[in-house]
Amino acid sequence: MRAKRCVRTWLGLLLGMTVTVLGALTPSALARTTATAAPAPPGTAEPPGPDPTVPAVARTWPVGLRPLVVRGWEPPATAYGRGHRGVDLAAAPGTAVRAVAPGRVSFAGRVAGRGVVSVELSSTGTPPLRTTYGPVRASVKKGDDVLTGEVLGTVEPGTTHCPTSCLHWGLLRGRTYLDPLSLLPPWLLRRGPSRLLPVTEGRTAARP
Repeated sequence: MRAKRCVRTWLGLLLGMTVTVLGALTPSALARTTATAAPAPPGTAEPPGPDPTVPAVARTWPVGLRPLVVRGWEPPATAYGRGHRGVDLAAAPGTAVRAVAPGRVSFAGRVAGRGVVSVELSSTGTPPLRTTYGPVRASVKKGDDVLTGEVLGTVEPGTTHCPTSCLHWGLLRGRTYLDPLSLLPPWLLRRGPSRLLPVTEGRTAARP
C-alpha cells in the first residue's frame, strides 16, 4: 500500500509540474513549440538549373575559337526571379555566328528590337533542345536545316545587353532554361588550341 501511495504521489507531482510549465508559456511561444513547417505555396516552380541529361553534342563555339565568357549562367531562384538565362560571349559586331550542332532553324526574326535565331538540335530528345543566339542579323530562315559550324548570321552592333559587344547564347528544353556550356565537350571547354570541324563536313543534302 505504501508503494502504491508513493507512485501516486510522484505521478501527481509530475502532472502538476507539467501544468505549471504549460501555463507559463505565452500563446505565441506555445505555437512555436507545436508548429510544423509550412507547406510551399501552391504553384511555386522549382528553380531552373542545368539538366544532367543534356548531351555534349556541340562541336564548335558559336563565335570564335575560344571566346571570352563575359557573363556566365546564373539560374534564377524561381521561375520568374532575376538571373541570367544563358551566357554572354565577347564578339565584335559583324562576327560570324555559327550553329554549335546540327538542327533546324525554328525562329529567325526580331524580338524586342533585336535579331534572334533559334535552332532545334537534332536527336536531343522530346522536346528537343533549342539553342538561341542574339543579337544576330540572320542569314537563315525558319525551316532551314543547318550543320555544325554553319553560319546563321552575324553579330548585330548597338546592343546594350553587355558593356561591350557580345553574343547572348541560350539553351532551352521546352520552357526550361539550361546552361548552354553543358553542350560543349571537355576538349572544347579547356583552354588552349581548339579544333573546328569543316563547315562542309558531312553535308549530304541541300537546304529545302
